Amino acid sequence: MSSGSEEGTGDGADGAASAAVRNALAASGCGCLLSPVVLLGGVIVIIVIGGFGVILAPLIALITAFGGGGGGGGQPSADDLIAVFQGDGKGELDPAAVPADLVDPIQKAGALCDAIGPTVIAAQIERESNFNRTLVGPDGSQGISQLPPAVFARFGEDEDGNGKTSALDPADSILAQGRFLCDLAGQAQQLIDSGAANGSVLDLALVGYDRGLDAVRQARGVPKTNEAQGYVAGVRALLAKYEGLVTPPPSTTSPPAPPPAPDNQ
Repeated sequence: MSSGSEEGTGDGADGAASAAVRNALAASGCGCLLSPVVLLGGVIVIIVIGGFGVILAPLIALITAFGGGGGGGGQPSADDLIAVFQGDGKGELDPAAVPADLVDPIQKAGALCDAIGPTVIAAQIERESNFNRTLVGPDGSQGISQLPPAVFARFGEDEDGNGKTSALDPADSILAQGRFLCDLAGQAQQLIDSGAANGSVLDLALVGYDRGLDAVRQARGVPKTNEAQGYVAGVRALLAKYEGLVTPPPSTTSPPAPPPAPDNQ
């Protein structure tokens, strides 16, 4: 689990950022057919004026979406991408955006609770491991979803009926990821309802996955750190990709399914 946007920071900041993006595009004369150069210029302006954090977040989404060009069906508008970035993450998963053998477990993990959708599961997998099924992190987190051993022991189950429960089995790992996120979402909702934290359930659950819910409690929302906000923004920035709104170039598409990992657990 590695190192945002925070709804509790106020809609004014998000609205100002969105307006800044649209104004920059209009001034460039490029409309919605953006170029990486124009976006980079916009990023520099926003960094100089507003710094990092929530104001930068919508631009991160646009850079991710348009950095390599879009698909053949016409580009989505900046407003569409900003809406997905700032949304609830419950969009439909584009099956072509993930390896074919992972569509089913990602769909199942994204249907375990109302708060977490399959595009969030897919985006978080890319953020955590870039779909590397055998990854072992420096902190001991394992598998495609990079769950710590103690967390996987709690939420992991034998999903494919092979008689083994392993974090290096992608189906086991992804469904454990979904259960963990749903558990975090439930706790996040309680914090919001009690007034102990501000923000969206999705943002608080993502921070809980990456930083732990104690960090959310102490900050009473998404911590105002580059690590916490960057993690939330990084996952959100990938949602449009997994909804199929944009198609990245071949060099950045999800890797094909590798051969199964050795049965070493």
